[in-house]
Amino acid sequence: MSELLEVLDAVRSFRDAGEALALATIVDVRGSTYRRPGARLVVTRRGDLVGNLSGGCLEGEVADVARAVMEDGRPRLASFDLTADDEAVWGWGLGCNGAFEVFVEPAEPAAAVGEAIRSAMEAERPLAIVTVIESADDGVPAGARVLVGTEGSAEGSLGNRDADGSAASAAREALAAGRSEIRALPSPAGGMRAFVEVVEPPLRLLVCGAGHDAIPLVRFAASLGWRVDVVDDRDAFLASERFPEARAFVYVERPEEAARASGADARTYVVVMTHNYLRDRGYLRAFLESDVAYLGMLGPRRRLERLLGDLRDEGVLAAGEPPDRLHGPAGLDVGAEGPEEIAWAIVGEVLAVRRGRAGGFLRDRSSPIHQR
Repeated sequence: MSELLEVLDAVRSFRDAGEALALATIVDVRGSTYRRPGARLVVTRRGDLVGNLSGGCLEGEVADVARAVMEDGRPRLASFDLTADDEAVWGWGLGCNGAFEVFVEPAEPAAAVGEAIRSAMEAERPLAIVTVIESADDGVPAGARVLVGTEGSAEGSLGNRDADGSAASAAREALAAGRSEIRALPSPAGGMRAFVEVVEPPLRLLVCGAGHDAIPLVRFAASLGWRVDVVDDRDAFLASERFPEARAFVYVERPEEAARASGADARTYVVVMTHNYLRDRGYLRAFLESDVAYLGMLGPRRRLERLLGDLRDEGVLAAGEPPDRLHGPAGLDVGAEGPEEIAWAIVGEVLAVRRGRAGGFLRDRSSPIHQR
């Protein structure tokens, strides 16, 4: 997400400076590819490149297409097929062995979609963007867009009411599934292909406990573009000098109030790391009664079992196995020692949970790294 913000900032700053630019977006891939649909690259007339599409395999070729788009102002859909398993591909030093479709558009529509994405991220709401990439209907040009937010209302137009309705329906389905894809959409004068992209807001991480070992966790999570809030009942510890990367601080008089005070919801990920048994019990109680997506508890398993036993005795938690969203000890099993390594292990586990992965070795994975 931090890379996307960098791209959006570049679109805004180059456009404000009067610099001609084009925005390239991967809309479909096949085979082994470094990046997935939604990856973006800004290209300016003077040759600046911001973003990343392939780790170096395609950027030069895409820049050539971008220059043509800047010349005539017409968007283009470019295809690149690197699936040949021979010297024609590997001899070029290419790192990918897949096929890409890349949609390249000029400055004005790029700036408009950039501002829409920025607004959705600032409001922490998912956004679906339907972009026409090919059309047999003269009334529906390539680059036309419809945007749909979680409230369901649509903005923009593809050129006619029927096409707009089809696009809005596809956007709502994509939002419900949380998946970007190419869709064939009907139109009165011919069909069209559209890239239906779901842009998720940055992950929100609550770090409960402002101790010394929370500092690297906040820093590492923020470096990924996550929105990190620090929660504690010790006001003196909630300081920007201590946590310069934190987005916000949440002071609670009692840890049991943390879920309500922080506005935790189903998109919130929580790590409890106070090193104090009573505080941890209060935070655990608060977030077990919420619908947070992930609840990580620092400390050994026996300690967590005792905490859960206390909550069962109090009637807060039913007998049986704890919910799957509870992870204790928090973090991937990488033998982490010390605050920095433990912080990376926790960040890795949160990322795995968000992507629906187990966090094992990629060499043991028989299916593709990225699911279609």
